[in-house]
Amino acid sequence: MLNSTRKIFALFILCLAITAVAAAQAPAGTTAVPTKVGVIDIQRAILATNEGRRDFEALTKKFEPKQVELKTLNDEVENLKKALTAQGDKLNEEERGNRGRVIQQKEKNLQRLLEDAQQDFQTQQGELAQRIGQKMIQVIENYARANGIALVVDGSNPQSGLIWASEQTNISQQIVDAYNTQSGIAAPPAAPRPAATTPAKKAPATPPKQ
Repeated sequence: MLNSTRKIFALFILCLAITAVAAAQAPAGTTAVPTKVGVIDIQRAILATNEGRRDFEALTKKFEPKQVELKTLNDEVENLKKALTAQGDKLNEEERGNRGRVIQQKEKNLQRLLEDAQQDFQTQQGELAQRIGQKMIQVIENYARANGIALVVDGSNPQSGLIWASEQTNISQQIVDAYNTQSGIAAPPAAPRPAATTPAKKAPATPPKQ
């Protein structure tokens, strides 16, 4: 989903590291050389921003009708299968074959629609992540320079080579906060919780007559 964002982030890390090396090779007496390392889970950071939460929730809502359609088709296929199983012994060979072919065709159609919907969703999800990720890179750079960080590693990318990092090096939340401040986008409203139901009170037992 975030392969493009990861590539952009990897290039940013390389540039930041080169800058740090250049600073280390500068003559003595110049600006202090940054030595700290920061770790960020870029995937979670993107999803945790107010913009990310807002846009991904909107995307999910956009695909809700498609989910309903796919569920309806799946229920139809399952009902046909159950009917064929229940009535199979009462049907002649030709009728069983016809029903079986109908089920197979509907299953193929359902699978095709499901794959198309997943591909469409993932494509739009990736576009959102890439758009936010590109803007987040500038936020990361500004934060790193302001806090003396020489290297930022993407902890969500297995290709980063990161094996272990202290929690003190995790700057994900700081980047999310800085991004929210820069974007000026308010947090989306929290989803309403279902109202708690009060258990019905049982009527007191009627004492037996003396």
